This record gives sequence, C-alpha cells and structure tokens, in this order.
Amino acid sequence: MTARLARALVLVATFLAALAAFQPASAADAIEARSVRIERSAGGDGWELSADFHLPLPDRLEEAVNRGVALYFVLEFELARPRWYWWDEMAASASQTWRLGYHALTQQYRLTQGGGFAQAFGSLGEALQTLSRVRGWRVIEAGDASPGSEYQARVRMRLDASMLPKPFQVTAITNRDWNLQAEWTRFRFVP
Repeated sequence: MTARLARALVLVATFLAALAAFQPASAADAIEARSVRIERSAGGDGWELSADFHLPLPDRLEEAVNRGVALYFVLEFELARPRWYWWDEMAASASQTWRLGYHALTQQYRLTQGGGFAQAFGSLGEALQTLSRVRGWRVIEAGDASPGSEYQARVRMRLDASMLPKPFQVTAITNRDWNLQAEWTRFRFVP
C-alpha cells in the first residue's frame, strides 16, 4: 500500500513539474508594447507605424547571445476590416525580422534588419534599446485602406524560436525563457 502511495505521489509530482514547465512567461518576463501609433507618411502615399516595446531579456537568453547564439525577433502587423456577416477582411499585413548577435572578435553586438541594414553596439543594452524602438515602418499602402472606413489594427513582437539552432529549438519547447513574445496590441484605425 505504501509503495502504491509513493508511486502515486511521484506521478503527481512529475505531472506538476511538467505543468509548470509549460506555464506562460510571467508579465515581468514578457515583451510589452508601451506605445503604438500610425501616422501618414511624408509623401502621403501610405501610413507608417511607430512603437515602443519593453523588451526584457531573461538571463538565459542574454547568456546565449554572449556565447554567440543569434536571436531572431519578429515584429508583426495586421490590419483587418471587421465584417458582421463573415470573417474580418485582411486589408494589410507586414512583418520585419531582426537578428541580434554577438561577435567575440570585435566584442560588439550586431543588430541586423531582414538581412540588410546592420548596426553595431558596444553593449547589449544599447542593442535592445534600438530593437525596442520602431520608427517610420511603412505598414499600409494608400490603396490598402479606404478613407473613412474603420479598421482593427494589431501589432506584436516575439522571439522566433524556429530560427534558433536545432538544439535550442528543443529547449524552446519546454523552457519559458525561450518563448519570449508580446500579446497582440489591438487598436482602432481610421484612415
């Protein structure tokens, strides 16, 4: 009887440990959109997104970057027109990918946007500050949104675990430090 009770307790403890591993990250560890706004572009032929994110990097991710593992962050935007008779109509969507890496030889952090534009920083904090500030990102073309119509826009930033090296992808499945993302920030947009 005591052996059965001991096995049952071990099973319950194992179940609770597995459940704790799949808990979402706490609010303190999550990416958070602090401010989001859409403004008409200078040429008047579209709209640009500006946003500020709170981007805390857990210690394990900071250690991984310092050891040469590149982290990929994705910024996503969607614009939909609500319809009462069917699913919402997707008017526009856009995404940007940022690569954050550390080069030991130059002792610099490198932030690369979509494989093109790159910046070097002396500290991880400077690189994260630049990554967390989005300015002038063209998300809506003039023909994508009808003037006077109401749209629902949403934006978020997340760590793209699928771009990590394979051994880290396995870790990302079970470790919440590797599942860093913001909830969708939703707001109303009328062109």
